[in-house]
Amino acid sequence: MPHPSLDPLPCPPVVPSSLADAEAGTNYPVAGRPSPLLLKYLLDRPLAWAPDQQIIYRDLKILTYRSFFERVRRLANVLTRLGIERGDRVGVLDYDSHRYLELYFAVPMIGAVLHTVNVRLAPDQVCFTIAHAEDKVLFIHTDFVPFVEERNSRLPVVQQRVLLCDETVPGEPKPGFAGEYESLLDSSPAEFSFPDFEESTVATLFYTTGTTGDPKGVFFTHRQIVLHTFVVGFTLATGRQPVDLSTDDVYLPLTPMFHAHAWGVPYIATALGLKQIYPGRFEPNTLANLITKHQPTLSHGVPTILRTLLQHPAFRNVNFSQLKMLIGGSAVTEDLGRAARARGIRLVSGYGMSETCPVVAFGQVKPSLSKLDPEAQADLVCRATLLTPLVRAAIVDGQGRTLPPGQEHPGELVLQGPWLTQGYYKDPELSQQLWRDGWLHTGDVATFDPEGYLRITDRIKDVIKIGGEWISSLELENALNQHPAVGEAAVIGVPDPKWGERPHAQVVLLDGPRSKVTSRDLVTHLHQCVDRGSIHKRAILTSIQIVESLPRTTVGKLDKKALRAQLLNASAKPVPPAPVD
Repeated sequence: MPHPSLDPLPCPPVVPSSLADAEAGTNYPVAGRPSPLLLKYLLDRPLAWAPDQQIIYRDLKILTYRSFFERVRRLANVLTRLGIERGDRVGVLDYDSHRYLELYFAVPMIGAVLHTVNVRLAPDQVCFTIAHAEDKVLFIHTDFVPFVEERNSRLPVVQQRVLLCDETVPGEPKPGFAGEYESLLDSSPAEFSFPDFEESTVATLFYTTGTTGDPKGVFFTHRQIVLHTFVVGFTLATGRQPVDLSTDDVYLPLTPMFHAHAWGVPYIATALGLKQIYPGRFEPNTLANLITKHQPTLSHGVPTILRTLLQHPAFRNVNFSQLKMLIGGSAVTEDLGRAARARGIRLVSGYGMSETCPVVAFGQVKPSLSKLDPEAQADLVCRATLLTPLVRAAIVDGQGRTLPPGQEHPGELVLQGPWLTQGYYKDPELSQQLWRDGWLHTGDVATFDPEGYLRITDRIKDVIKIGGEWISSLELENALNQHPAVGEAAVIGVPDPKWGERPHAQVVLLDGPRSKVTSRDLVTHLHQCVDRGSIHKRAILTSIQIVESLPRTTVGKLDKKALRAQLLNASAKPVPPAPVD
């Protein structure tokens, strides 16, 4: 159940504005000092448990855990030779790969900071993040070399570059590069002694985009990532329904590794010694072949990726019956959940955000609810979540007062926990807005039900305020997605002279005969949902526009900020709302 009050945690009164400030921690006496929680210790168990287990990259590179750790040691020597010291930032521009996994460990394990660069940001924003992080060295996949070379003058902080290729490049290094990754590893010693240091040492840094302004840097310490790894892994391993986790699983990520540590799962998979498959650049045919050959049992992604697996022709004959998939980023609609179950995919929803490392809750079936029918269980785990151990939460109103459980008491979700970011890098003002009264403010509207399940109903900025009432855009999207002709829907609030705001929906139809459906048909469908009592009566004010596609963020979520901007600039007029009594 949610914590009943807003009593602050014993956290620092001033949010750190630099990585050095964040690392200032307790000085233990030499005698009896506890072992620090460092990422290097995550490798001890798999090297003993499964030293010959495989880590595979696109069937182009096959490693064992034994050879993987040797490469991590070689990489540490490369980094040292490039002049990387404790606290220096190392940027990576790559796809999901064995190289990225090696950098996940080697960079933090020498005391440096791994900056996972979001390569899908706008060019100006990518340059901003590299300059703001002050990356000393960049590891760059060949696909992104032209981008960097065209903007060298905007990246004066970068002192060295390393080329990442799927094949070793013979001959002299490319001009402007210290060398090619594999060649540098081959020429480096296979031994390296990783030092001990304070567990409060910052390990990773990445940037999250908001509705306004430049991307914001969030950072995490060794202690935070190790705790996240073990608690999230423990939660999955002990939650039998609908998804469990064991050392027999085969892992294939479908979330970019630049985004929130790929939800922390690469660290979990490595700590457990799982067989791991890294797919590289997203190519449906290559991915379908990897899934067919290696039969992964564990993956994760946003609903857009799940929809691609179910609808793209490359996956039409792929057997997904073994696949367990963690879904986050946005809600799974009922139709998408049913389609996934029909293909044998077991889904579990997760909740979190970049600022929370990211996972703080999972949609799991409590033992007391195990007798629910399968459809009710499936709806529960796709639309509600339980907090992981060590995370505390409350629902508060605009004055910071705790609200009681119940659907009739929505408010902002606030969190406390040991792996939440301490603030935004170099931005104390925004950090103070994020952390207020000792709680991290998520910006999400949510409720807790009597069983203790957390239900996210909307983002505060996406709630539609109609005549003084708050209407969830997610509720309307789910209703539209129940129509058999609808492939996807996004709802935003638009100005209205009478109501203040009213809903406007943009809808993508499925191919085939169903594409004959009109906006008027969908308005009628919403009226029927209102008549059944499944959505708010003000839903009949919704205007609907059928479009070819919907804008997305760099990590595949619906981009409602871009949708609002498009609507302001569009010449096409939306369908007028139906009259309301």
